[in-house]
Amino acid sequence: MFEQDSIDSPGAGAFAPFAHERAASGVRTLERDRTVVVPLRPGTTPAPDAVLSAVAEPELLPVLPALAPLLPGGGLRPGTAVSVTGDTGLLLALGAGAFTGTTGDAAWAAAVGLPELGLSAAAGYGYDLRRLLLADHPGPHWPDVVAALAGAVGLILLRPTGPVAPALAARLTAVLRRTRCALLVAGPWPGATQRLSIRTGRWFGLGDGHGQLAGRQVEAVAEGRGTATRPRTARLWLPDAQGAARALAPAEPALARPALEAV
Repeated sequence: MFEQDSIDSPGAGAFAPFAHERAASGVRTLERDRTVVVPLRPGTTPAPDAVLSAVAEPELLPVLPALAPLLPGGGLRPGTAVSVTGDTGLLLALGAGAFTGTTGDAAWAAAVGLPELGLSAAAGYGYDLRRLLLADHPGPHWPDVVAALAGAVGLILLRPTGPVAPALAARLTAVLRRTRCALLVAGPWPGATQRLSIRTGRWFGLGDGHGQLAGRQVEAVAEGRGTATRPRTARLWLPDAQGAARALAPAEPALARPALEAV
């Protein structure tokens, strides 16, 4: 299935047992691990002139306004991988912008290898859960799952099952470039264009053993390569009291005495 984007040779990989369904349309779910198999989205093989135009002036995938200062151009570049270390909330918030602005109902995303992903938190950040595909437990076949989904969605959130070899990362990056899909990786990724992390973080709302968490203020930092070598920082709520990600105003007062602090 999806030979043009497969990491393995034809007949091998995670989807080999389902080769007889290649001609079928629609979405199919493998009950074994809730891996979602989808057909290639229409238009993934544009005319040569369109390919040249897209290469010359790639259109950025939007991100939430609070996170835009962390990225060159204020968005995610299709066909590239971004590494997010140490904070699933930051990973989730970084992908939420795909469901806002000009993308409308055309935006689809997938989460691979993230069974603990909080769907309520995702909805709070702005995800449309009707257009979020889940592949909770791909196991060692996660490269095949990513390669297949890259032809069907514009954004993939991924946690690999272990260290990623540079050669494998290069092959998957080639798939991303061909399908113009952006990849957000929880952890290191060889050749990532950007590396994001939380430098400091503090929760608010709890008192002396009582109360309710009311939000988290963080300072996020991004480091890149090439033209984006200078570190970028942003202070934001992740999340605020309403569960959203937004920039922290310079004069905004603290909600309460901090209860928990990241170390």
